[in-house]
Amino acid sequence: MKGRSAERVAQAKVCFAALGGITTRSQFGGYGLLADGTMFAVIAEGELYLRATESLEPVFRGRGMVNMTYLKRGAPMTMRYYWVDESLWQENRELLSLAWQVVCETRKEVTLKTRSNGRLKELPNIDVSMERLLWRAGIQNIYELRLLGARRSYLKLLQQQPTLSVKVLISLAGAMAGYHHAALPSTQREALLEWFEETIVPPCLEPRLAKRPSFALFNE
Repeated sequence: MKGRSAERVAQAKVCFAALGGITTRSQFGGYGLLADGTMFAVIAEGELYLRATESLEPVFRGRGMVNMTYLKRGAPMTMRYYWVDESLWQENRELLSLAWQVVCETRKEVTLKTRSNGRLKELPNIDVSMERLLWRAGIQNIYELRLLGARRSYLKLLQQQPTLSVKVLISLAGAMAGYHHAALPSTQREALLEWFEETIVPPCLEPRLAKRPSFALFNE
């Protein structure tokens, strides 16, 4: 870190300690400030800029705070970050309060974005009832489904509803790949059916399912 920015980062860590664990990362040629993983400010050339959400931008402007300008490939860009001048630095409680509002509003924005852009029912093969079952299994959005994968997600679903058919497994894999369950590539389907037989089917049923089941055997 350059000297001036290093001093400002140290000052910010003390000022904002009440927000949680304060960490930094490279951002806009300077340093982003994060509170328990939520970025709420940046420090560039020794100056602090608070991140503005849509709800907080009028508040910052009402205080006379000015936007950060960032040079990208030589062209100036106005950023949604607002400069904290020395007078605001002197108002520790007010500055901390503003930063806390930024953290809370940023987390709300992330949650709303996840819910609106990552609804499970937007995927093929997943209707509202399946989405609710996934929610009960602790899988809240598309990101979490893809992070777990079809097999682990299916195992979680079985804990909620033990009678689920193998069609659900195929449907989950298709949902993540963008396929209707019947159009899932045969190699992927065969691998899932083999895993299902080896992992899920009770031993007493294995002889009956020695040949891999067709979709005619799936329970709806």
